[in-house]
Amino acid sequence: MATRKSPVSRKSQKPIGAQALVDDIRSLIADARLHVATTANATLTLLYWRVGQRIRTEVLGGDRAEYGEQIVVTLSRQLSAEHGSGFSDKNLRRMIQFAEVFPDEKIFAHRLCFSYEP
Repeated sequence: MATRKSPVSRKSQKPIGAQALVDDIRSLIADARLHVATTANATLTLLYWRVGQRIRTEVLGGDRAEYGEQIVVTLSRQLSAEHGSGFSDKNLRRMIQFAEVFPDEKIFAHRLCFSYEP
């Protein structure tokens, strides 16, 4: 025989006014948007470092050779065509500089926030 569940008592729940409900939902939305922006920024920062590191080590070999600069321009054209102007040669050079200033990912990665705690 199935047991019958008792209905939830309305007396145990505090009634919430319409404005309080709207305010609570607005707060949830604002917190979620902040989390999305923070996570996106942290993810992009890590991506840009990894792109700069990859170019720095594999293409430039750690040196600033003239042929390496031309490769950056060519790479920029290909990436910009697929992924937009965020991968211009100027931005790729900044990514390389980022990787040069922070040669170890651990130096800055621990400061990036990926957790969501409302």
